[in-house]
Amino acid sequence: MDGLEVLDLGRDALWTTVVMCAPAMIAGLVVGLVIAFFQALTQVQEMTLVFVPKILAIFAALLIFLPLMGASLAAFSEQIFIRISAF
Repeated sequence: MDGLEVLDLGRDALWTTVVMCAPAMIAGLVVGLVIAFFQALTQVQEMTLVFVPKILAIFAALLIFLPLMGASLAAFSEQIFIRISAF
């Protein structure tokens, strides 16, 4: 395995990580922004108001996008196994 293959493998691993984390992170970001706007408009500065909706949104995003995340991880694993068997 030469340096280019190692870099290619590392790039694919990072991209798979981004694809698997993106749905939960985006859901948390959107819910956090909506709650922040709500708090700014109503001047309700309750710190615990943010946590429950964020947790529920991230949980819902994980349930919805779990097949996509599993398929992405399976494709990456299959690619790794193919590279291992090639040696």
